[in-house]
Amino acid sequence: MPVAYLTRMDGTTQSLERVDSSIPFLFQEGYSQPQDQTLCDAIGKGDLPAVMPDVTKHRRAMALPATTFPRIRSFISVPITLSDGSLYGTFCAAGLTRNKELRARDAQLLEVLAGAAAVIIEPQFRMDALHRQSGASYAELMRAGGPDIVAQPIVDLESGERVGAEALSRFPTEWAKTPDVCFREAFALNLGEDLELLTLTKCGAIARRASGYLSMNVSPSTMFDPRFPAVMRAMPLPDILLEISEGYPVHDYDQLEQILRPLRDAGLRIAVDDVGAGFSSLKHIVSIGPDVIKLDRDVVTGVDTDPTLKSLIFALVGFAETSGTKIVAEGVETTEEAEALRTAGVSLGQGWLFGRPGPVEALYPPVPAQRTEPPGQITVR
Repeated sequence: MPVAYLTRMDGTTQSLERVDSSIPFLFQEGYSQPQDQTLCDAIGKGDLPAVMPDVTKHRRAMALPATTFPRIRSFISVPITLSDGSLYGTFCAAGLTRNKELRARDAQLLEVLAGAAAVIIEPQFRMDALHRQSGASYAELMRAGGPDIVAQPIVDLESGERVGAEALSRFPTEWAKTPDVCFREAFALNLGEDLELLTLTKCGAIARRASGYLSMNVSPSTMFDPRFPAVMRAMPLPDILLEISEGYPVHDYDQLEQILRPLRDAGLRIAVDDVGAGFSSLKHIVSIGPDVIKLDRDVVTGVDTDPTLKSLIFALVGFAETSGTKIVAEGVETTEEAEALRTAGVSLGQGWLFGRPGPVEALYPPVPAQRTEPPGQITVR
């Protein structure tokens, strides 16, 4: 038969996904038509046999567009069924002339090929479906205002006084995904920059009523987004500490410097997050010259009993003192860890010992209606 093709049928439309034809101008990949007007659909519903050596003998077939153009006269179609029993599409062969040699065994051959096609198609099909579903979920979340924001206090290890807080995103509990996984998924769906800019805007509104500075996270790709400077300029920059995570590479530090310089001149401070978790954070420190270094919890946990961790932190403190950089230790959970960090010269701490992430209102009460001036500059000690 001169034509063989694989179709995708989604319940309303049939599309030709793969075509092998000696007359390609009549059968082109990507061509689509209403599913209920196709021979394949009629066969699937049992209105027509799977093997038709002479299509003209079937009144139902002759009422369909395919028998008028491209004037199909012989036809075989078998379903492509996925592992859960759902219909993906069909595997077909067609001719423009009658073919008296067509038999049931020809359909059996196509069934074998359709089964092999299903095995090849299904993994990517499932992944694409998951992406579409996830994309719709993230789009709906953003239309509703974005993730919820909670805040975790950052304290002076010497006095115990709260000097700031980190704004943290929280996604719907039914998603059962951590925030870092959600943001990475959003970037994989080409929604990452939109989601982060929306989240930054929400954090900026919180910063206007903050007592102490507010720390917020951002990925380098969002910082390269043309909308980023305007979003940041709408915030009280002297009260903002922008954290760049270790987990995201920077491909052009010179360009990043050009983007950040006007904002830093206006009071924005930059932190390198997750220091100690990998190589990228050290590259960020050398190339960006941050105002703050945030120690990863893996460096902090057990520092009171691990001499290697103590040596690493002493080295980082020494670097910070010579470069004018402040250090914040994340993941502080015990008084012993806090004391070891304080003794090593780390000035600020964050972790469950000082407070778990919670409602923003618990740290930042609503601003009285008469207050209109922006908060003053807060200095990280």
